[in-house]
Amino acid sequence: MLKYNIRGENIEVTEPIRDYVEKKIDKLERYFNETPDANVHVNLKVYSDKSAKVEVTIPLPNLVLRAEETNGDLYASVDLIADKLERQIRKHKTKVNRKFRDKGSEKDYFAFSEINDSTPSEETDSDYDIEIVRTKSFSLKPMDSEEAVLQMNLLGHNFFVFNDAETNGTNIVYKRKDGKYGLIETEAD
Repeated sequence: MLKYNIRGENIEVTEPIRDYVEKKIDKLERYFNETPDANVHVNLKVYSDKSAKVEVTIPLPNLVLRAEETNGDLYASVDLIADKLERQIRKHKTKVNRKFRDKGSEKDYFAFSEINDSTPSEETDSDYDIEIVRTKSFSLKPMDSEEAVLQMNLLGHNFFVFNDAETNGTNIVYKRKDGKYGLIETEAD
């Protein structure tokens, strides 16, 4: 059973909005043999320019579905989110079915109905095959995050792996969509 946690930022989550979101996300249930027990986290945010951002996260036992969409219309954002989540499920379903075809384990998690499976989609078989075509190796130089960003920009990459000079941990800096930078710090177990 899907349980919804819908919250709004700069918007009141009215009953019609709640009903629309639940109706759209509930359509994903047809891809499962049994409706999974999952919490659906929905965040609705309206900006001053009247655009709406919708974020949906659905943690499942073997998969986390997550999508976000920004549009001038809240309802259009919800429609686009539902489409994105559906594509994620279909893609994962194909991977699982291919991987466990002979084992009979996880494939039973997904329904085998032909609903939307016969519709053309933008995914091709190449989306499901993982092939490593190039391997690089390099030594991690101790540096701080600012130097790592400079190195990343010099190389023209959108991420850079480095050894933090202070903590001696392996970290990653990356360029965000908004043009700013992010830092991922790893933790040893």
